[in-house]
Amino acid sequence: MQEFRIDSQHASSLLPDGHDWTLAWHDEFDGPELDTSKWGFRRHFWGKRFATFAGEEAIRFDGKSNIELHLIRQGDDYAAPLLQTGSLTWDMPKDNQGFWPFGRYEQPRFLHRYGYYECRCRLQRQPGWWSAFWLQAPGIGATPDPGASGVEVDIMESFKPGEVISHALHWNGYGKDHLGMHSNGMASIDHDRDIVRLSLDDDHYFGVHWARDGYTFYIDGRQSGRKLTDAVSHTDQFILLHGECKGYRKDGKPCEDVKRVVLPEAFIVDHVRVFDEEV
Repeated sequence: MQEFRIDSQHASSLLPDGHDWTLAWHDEFDGPELDTSKWGFRRHFWGKRFATFAGEEAIRFDGKSNIELHLIRQGDDYAAPLLQTGSLTWDMPKDNQGFWPFGRYEQPRFLHRYGYYECRCRLQRQPGWWSAFWLQAPGIGATPDPGASGVEVDIMESFKPGEVISHALHWNGYGKDHLGMHSNGMASIDHDRDIVRLSLDDDHYFGVHWARDGYTFYIDGRQSGRKLTDAVSHTDQFILLHGECKGYRKDGKPCEDVKRVVLPEAFIVDHVRVFDEEV
C-alpha cells in the first residue's frame, strides 16, 4: 500500500500500490456542523418512517476532525444516525394521492462509480447496536442486471464490538431474486468464524478498490479476503455511514442488549475519501 497525504493537518490515506490516484471527494469532518452539501440522513425504511434511524440530534463533532455517530435514547426507543450521500428509491414514502409507487425524488449529494473508497474510523464499544460503511445504488434490484441496477458493497460491518465480518456484495434486490457473495468465497458467513478482531482503542482503515472487473477489500492497509467478481456495478452509487440498533428489523423494538448500553456511546469517523484511478 502507498501512503497518500491530502495535507499536513489530516491523517494519510492508505491506497493500493500499482496505481496512480487522485482525490475525487472527501469529508474530513472538521465541523462544527455536518456538511449537508455532502450528507443527508436516511429516516425511512421501505417507504415507512423507521424509529431507530436518528437525525442531527445524534451527531457530534469532537473538535479533533472526527464525527461521532451516537447511539441515543428517545423515550422507549433507541436510535442512531445513518448518513448517506444519496438515497434508495424504495425508501421514499409514497404519495398516497397518486398512482406512482414512490415518493418525491431526492437530489443526491454525491454519486460515483469505480475508484477507491476509504473510511478511517473507531468502532462502537458496546453490544446492542452495529456500525457499517458501505455503498448502494438508488435503483438496486430494478432490473436483473446488477451492472445496470447496482450492487450493495459492504466494506465494513461490525455487529459485535471489536469484530468486523467478511466483506460482502448483494445484488438483484432484497427479495426472492436476491443474490450475494462474501469475501470468504461463500454465499453465507459464520458470524463466529468469518471475522477479523480489531482494537477498540485505535482508528482503523477500511477500503475497497472498485474496478471494472471486481472489488478488492482492505483493512488497515492489507488485502482482506479474496477479490469478488461475481457481480460488478457499472452505475453510479452513493456512500453510507451507518449506526443501527439491533432488534428493530425483526421485532420492531430494541433488543435487550441495547437497553444495557451505558451512554454516551458512539461510532467515531475520522474521514471518508474517494479516489479515482488515473488511466
